[in-house]
Amino acid sequence: MTEYNPVLVGTVTKYVVVESFDITPADLGVRAYEIAKGAMIKETCFGLVINGREEEVDRIIGELRKIDPDHIFVKDRGFPPGDPRRCRANRGGARPGYHGMESEMTVIPYVSHGLEAVRTRDITTIPPPKNPLEHRELDIATLKKLIEAQES
Repeated sequence: MTEYNPVLVGTVTKYVVVESFDITPADLGVRAYEIAKGAMIKETCFGLVINGREEEVDRIIGELRKIDPDHIFVKDRGFPPGDPRRCRANRGGARPGYHGMESEMTVIPYVSHGLEAVRTRDITTIPPPKNPLEHRELDIATLKKLIEAQES
């Protein structure tokens, strides 16, 4: 195995994922290029990959999230853009982790909707969640409904 010599020591890489009808990855990219001071910005189909010093990356992400906080999400990435251990240009096919990201993108609209709903509702009207550890007995009527639903 070839020895790995890191090129971008002391940096972090984060995905900025956008799920919006109003903002595109290109819009985020333009804004990121305007405010970046030495960070590497890479536009992707789902958003951006940002690599740089942690403080700079966090500052850029903070500014980007102000655009549409309910539809812009951040995820850590363990490898910088173009890293030969992960780059599909070197490996061929989809990069490891792409299919996981693709799956997560199907759930993100629901998270966005939930964030919007919480922002517009009075916090006192939201009921507290049920305790998942509390043992509740299943009543006979509910059991019959479940059985009938499975049989039909």
